[in-house]
Amino acid sequence: MVYSTATVPVNLDHDCRRSQTQNWHFNWEFCEGAGASKMHITTSKLAKEFGRQAFGDNPGGYHAARPEYPEWVYDTLNSQCGLRRNSAVFEIGAGTGTATHRLLEIGADPLVAIEPDRRLADFLRANNPDKALKVVVAPFEDAALEEATFDFGVSATAFHWLDEDAALAKIARLLRPGGWWAAVWNVFGDDSRPDPFHEATKELLEAPASPSAGERGIPFALDAEARLDALKRSRAFDAVEAMTSRWTLVLDSDQTVALYATYSNVKARRDCEAVLAELGRIAREDFANRVVRNMMTSLYIGRRAV
Repeated sequence: MVYSTATVPVNLDHDCRRSQTQNWHFNWEFCEGAGASKMHITTSKLAKEFGRQAFGDNPGGYHAARPEYPEWVYDTLNSQCGLRRNSAVFEIGAGTGTATHRLLEIGADPLVAIEPDRRLADFLRANNPDKALKVVVAPFEDAALEEATFDFGVSATAFHWLDEDAALAKIARLLRPGGWWAAVWNVFGDDSRPDPFHEATKELLEAPASPSAGERGIPFALDAEARLDALKRSRAFDAVEAMTSRWTLVLDSDQTVALYATYSNVKARRDCEAVLAELGRIAREDFANRVVRNMMTSLYIGRRAV
């Protein structure tokens, strides 16, 4: 087996109209509303089941607030994993289709998108009227899919909501020998770079941790050792590799509020609206309507052993 890591030399500045979801800083700390007294949150960690219905109240807003994945991700899936036209693909936790539409553009056919929230699934169908797309409304664990029939499986910023070992075992059964698995995340936060917005808000913020926080003080998506160990433990994959890139995302105050409104940690708070209002005020008044978010994208790939 081959287990390796790589850093993709991508450095992009995005003055975006689309933002994203996970910031590892804020997986531990989220905010109180303006003028609110400090309160203690009794739940220290969100259950994995929470993510299955947490994001469907505003699918359009959710979709608009998340950035595309960098193009190097799809280049890698094509050049190293053989993703191409007429590849049989399944996608776990497709949500509103941030990755789905690119997979369809590349030519995935069929593309079976598994999404447990019917509201997101309905949005996904309406936004991607492609005959190659089939949407299965079910948790991945319960989805009835034919084994050994897929060339490629993928999950985009969703795999942390699953039991990793059980999910990898099912993924391995679904893939043909020589097929490929990929898990990708856009992550907010990079400890190697200054983060003024986090520093300006950290004393204000508190919330239960999402599974994206990981188990070892390292975000789930960036814990390459743990993710590669899980693939190795499955005894089903070889040619495994982890890749990352760093980039920045520039948001105005409205985009900042829209972004934080998609965080599971914020959505779990009873004072969510006050939290978002105060974040918007800080972005406008203290950051002159220009918030810079340090982004990392991580990609894990593995070939189904023959």
